Amino acid sequence: QVQLVELGGGLVQAGDSLRLSCAASGPTPANYAMGWFRQAPGKEREFLAAISRGGGATTYADSVKGRFTIYKDNAKNMVYLEMNSLKSEDTAVYYCAAHFEISPERVKPFSMHEIDYWGQGTQVTVSS
Repeated sequence: QVQLVELGGGLVQAGDSLRLSCAASGPTPANYAMGWFRQAPGKEREFLAAISRGGGATTYADSVKGRFTIYKDNAKNMVYLEMNSLKSEDTAVYYCAAHFEISPERVKPFSMHEIDYWGQGTQVTVSS
């Protein structure tokens, strides 16, 4: 199995930036496309961004495109989410997710139903 651990959440003010990290471990972490979701209180879990196995292709939800950037370091099995110009509506628990993918540069928006592994989540709170 693949284990995912998120770090970097916290309390910030509107307009600030924050970088989340996700450390992947296990027998074959490089065989997975990686992504990020978030879930605010009382709302459904929302897809944010995903990156291909090789890191050469990405996809973003419209709500964060232009503000958030996903990238990875394959040598370290690390995936990051750089969040800029944070707003109060970005307040949520952020989850790292892994989806098995055969093609090294194939990526598409993730569905909740196709996630193979989830991280435990990290809280991001943006005050206005």
